Amino acid sequence: MSEEYRKMWQDLGINMKRHDALMGALPAIFEQVYLGQKGRPQAMGFYDFVVSEIHGLRVKELVEHKKQGGKVFGTFCVYVPEEIIVAGGAIAVGLCGGADFSVPTAEQILPRNLCALIKSAVGFKLGGICPYFQVADVIIGETTCDGKKKTWEILDEYVPTYVMDLPNSRTPADQALWIGELKRFIGKVEETTGNRVTPDSLAQATALINGKRAALARLFELRRARPAPISGLDALLAVQISFYDDPARFTQKTNELCDELEARVKAGQGVAPANAKRILYAGTPMPIPFWTIPSLIERTGAIVVAEESCTGSRLFAGGDTAIPNDGLDAQLAAIANRQFQTNCACFTPNDARIEDILRMAREFEADGVIHFSLSFCQPYNLESVRVQRALMDAGIPVLVLEGDYTEEQAGQLRTRIEAFVETL
Repeated sequence: MSEEYRKMWQDLGINMKRHDALMGALPAIFEQVYLGQKGRPQAMGFYDFVVSEIHGLRVKELVEHKKQGGKVFGTFCVYVPEEIIVAGGAIAVGLCGGADFSVPTAEQILPRNLCALIKSAVGFKLGGICPYFQVADVIIGETTCDGKKKTWEILDEYVPTYVMDLPNSRTPADQALWIGELKRFIGKVEETTGNRVTPDSLAQATALINGKRAALARLFELRRARPAPISGLDALLAVQISFYDDPARFTQKTNELCDELEARVKAGQGVAPANAKRILYAGTPMPIPFWTIPSLIERTGAIVVAEESCTGSRLFAGGDTAIPNDGLDAQLAAIANRQFQTNCACFTPNDARIEDILRMAREFEADGVIHFSLSFCQPYNLESVRVQRALMDAGIPVLVLEGDYTEEQAGQLRTRIEAFVETL
């Protein structure tokens, strides 16, 4: 790492000893999981570069943005409206939280029987390991589960944390409540940035983020092809980086990747044989560097063709957000309408998510579905009961898994995944 980066991290208050340990381990993990894949698209070089600079170049861009008077909002959830943050002249960036490395630090203050994603994220902040936490002016939480809801109260003691109250149903009354939350959030963005969110600025920001979602939707559409033109691991990496990278740059690079994949599809080229078993992933999100599930699946010779997840299809659910020209109220209603087509497990009832999984299994010609939930993630663990039943009734093989980010769990998951793929 360059001396420039080391000084930047020190200025941000990073715990250099622990950060060096993390950054020393990540390249070897990435090389083992990713760089040995055969037939990778050339355009994946961009995403490999982003990982190599994961705490470097992008953090430097955020620091420069702040030097120019800009603000940075740290986010965890697809329900946080990036359009509104961008419309206020700020940058939205995803936060660290996909590694067991930081969990012991969080368990010094949080219960152990809490999902690994929450503990990992909080541990990255408490341990001073994540520069995205350190550079953020405010953290945006949301009430998608009881664990998060109560954790934000604790996290607020360490970093300013603003909470968006997401309804747990999707009736017209709930949508009206969410529109009220979006209006309240505009107030927070304006207070933090000192800038007004206007119909024009929100329209421009919405168009920008629509472009990013459209690029991701295009990537997923191309994955329907047989043979699959890209591995599930590589597609997941692109999705993970969408939470961090500059939206315009990410959109351009992802469309370039899709151009290459389109050529592959036309030529009948793939990263696995046409008869390789096709797997649909469903369940909890997979933030960097949690690559365990697709890695274990694809080591069996199967291919992950889609993810029904917040690091997957939920990112672009509902398509483009409409951009009405008759004021902020209409624009916020359009944002809420699109967001309410995102099938988070926090919703009750949530039949739409089950229908979505069944639809994706058919459209992506999945031979089987693997549903993974983090341990102690009550919404997804409980919802897996109905998901499993619906898939079995439809004659679609399904494997329900539960685990965390540890190597011990990975070994246990490997055995079950290998056995499941052999039965297909």
